[in-house]
Amino acid sequence: MEVLSRIIRKNGSILEIGSGSGEHGVAFQKRFPEIVWQTSDPDLIHRKSISSWIKYEELNNKMPQPITLNVENIPWKIPLKLVDSLQGIVSINMIHVARWTSTIALFRESGRLLNKGQYLILYGPFKICNKHTSLSNSLFDNSLKMQNELWGVRNLEEVSLEAEKNGFYQEDKISMPANNFSIIYRKLS
Repeated sequence: MEVLSRIIRKNGSILEIGSGSGEHGVAFQKRFPEIVWQTSDPDLIHRKSISSWIKYEELNNKMPQPITLNVENIPWKIPLKLVDSLQGIVSINMIHVARWTSTIALFRESGRLLNKGQYLILYGPFKICNKHTSLSNSLFDNSLKMQNELWGVRNLEEVSLEAEKNGFYQEDKISMPANNFSIIYRKLS
């Protein structure tokens, strides 16, 4: 949350891609009550979980219900109100449990939706210069590939190259607990 505290403005909305069970989303909405945190996920079970978390945390009056969003279904169908108020996009632990084409789609649509100076933040494990940053990440990468050969810990340089193709630059790389990173990309124009 410290990373987001440095970046989030006191108004507008944030779109979270691949929100999973919703625990992150409701925690961020509670931490940043001045913004609207819009969760999304392609999986109905995850969206039901997110809705349950919103209700449990009594955020129904502040936090919108999750939207159905498969990152590869372009263009993304998101409410116009969200597009108009968007200050950034966040994706936590998504690109390593998805095909590479999902990363391409994430940057393509984020590049289309975001304006100059707005951000896309990725959180998760990354290889640096095609090398794992820890033994645990290497083991995790192997377990992902056993589940689906198209999944895996991504090489940060390849991810950043995809960012550049879509009008972003890598503003920061922040080391996080459990051998993860927060990568902040900014839209150039």
